[in-house]
Amino acid sequence: MQTDQLSQNIKTRFNHQQARTILRETYQAKMVFAHNGGMWRASPELIVLCNSCEGTVVLEDIYNTPVSVDSNELCDLAKQRWQEQMNAWQAEYKEISKNR
Repeated sequence: MQTDQLSQNIKTRFNHQQARTILRETYQAKMVFAHNGGMWRASPELIVLCNSCEGTVVLEDIYNTPVSVDSNELCDLAKQRWQEQMNAWQAEYKEISKNR
């Protein structure tokens, strides 16, 4: 390989890694939603926690504030947000992977 071609390959890989990192950060920010006076981040951990509780419970939101919520309602919102954002993230990830 010539030096120029090797240099271009390195730049392409670096740019791809940077694009992946930016994409991940973007979609992590989109996982945040408001509910019942608290701010929540849709995540597998939140979904499992909500599934393990029944009825009204007090949970700590992302700002470490205790908030009384209906666990089923919060779980439904978290699942919906999680799935929407993961689907969009996957679609964009496939696009940047094609450009690699």
